[in-house]
Amino acid sequence: MHKIIITGGIGYIGSHTVVEFLESGYEVVIIDNLSNSELSVLEGIEKITNKKPIFYEADICDENEIKNIFHQHSDTKALVHFAASKAVGESVEKPLKYYKNNIGGLVNILTNMLEIGVNNIVFSSSCTVYGQPKILPVTERSPIIKPESPYGNTKKISEEIITDTVNANENLKAISLRYFNPIGAHPSALIGELPIGLPNNLLPFITQTAIGLREKLLVFGNDYNTPDGTAIRDYINVCDLAKAHLFAVERLLDNKSNFNHEFFNIGTGKGNSVLEIIKAFEKSTGQKLNYEITSRRFGDVEQVWADTSFAEKILGWKAETSLEDTVKSAWDWEKKNRGRVE
Repeated sequence: MHKIIITGGIGYIGSHTVVEFLESGYEVVIIDNLSNSELSVLEGIEKITNKKPIFYEADICDENEIKNIFHQHSDTKALVHFAASKAVGESVEKPLKYYKNNIGGLVNILTNMLEIGVNNIVFSSSCTVYGQPKILPVTERSPIIKPESPYGNTKKISEEIITDTVNANENLKAISLRYFNPIGAHPSALIGELPIGLPNNLLPFITQTAIGLREKLLVFGNDYNTPDGTAIRDYINVCDLAKAHLFAVERLLDNKSNFNHEFFNIGTGKGNSVLEIIKAFEKSTGQKLNYEITSRRFGDVEQVWADTSFAEKILGWKAETSLEDTVKSAWDWEKKNRGRVE
């Protein structure tokens, strides 16, 4: 049984990834400071898998704490790094918070990996490294340009830090997964997206509006150069996304990497507009949404979606869950956790 450390493993994507690794026979160590997650998620993980991961409430920027944890688990074979501040809008308002946490935390993690000899890292990157691409769909060879937000810039800089580090340490190997917009919840409805405060992502805003927690859904802009005027994204089921991390770790452990640092786009290969997501939600759940068009949100790109052929061919991974099933899973999660439906 291989041991793996997952930072940010109580968070939205992290918790679903923990489930995938536990169900595949890995021993999982979670590090999470609970800044954007709740400890109750651990209960959901345990109910789904009938296994209990090791958990540390710790901040990845705390050098002494992370050092102690790593030395307690010096037999770790790989690390999946999620822990980061992630709200695009907040990053525009508080850039220093994002550079300190996302960049400083990564440096601390890499330093401790090298110290105890953990030689494999899968990094949670983002399509934001492409900024607003001139050519769609985006491939892994698309230009990396200055992203539209400090959050996106931290992902770009983090990739560069990882590349420099693996080039200087021949035993260290890395895979960065540049994923698109994760949505949905585990089919059990025991874990899902649970934002603290006002949601920054579309689907929890939709489900909270549908269940009556929000008066209306705000659609940021309808004057984009898209078929219906609203922004387009590649929305991927969170469980499909979680599996990609399992595939990436196994590629590293099996020594199949062609380069010290590999990059893969993780999406569905199709773009959907905000209004299309709203319509898909209404159709799959029977819930009508009260929404209002408002001004564009600074830092948002107009449209982006993935070319996933490289991940399919080299990583052996492919998104499988339909959009309708995905938005329905988000609604099932919302209902189960809020306890009432308007």
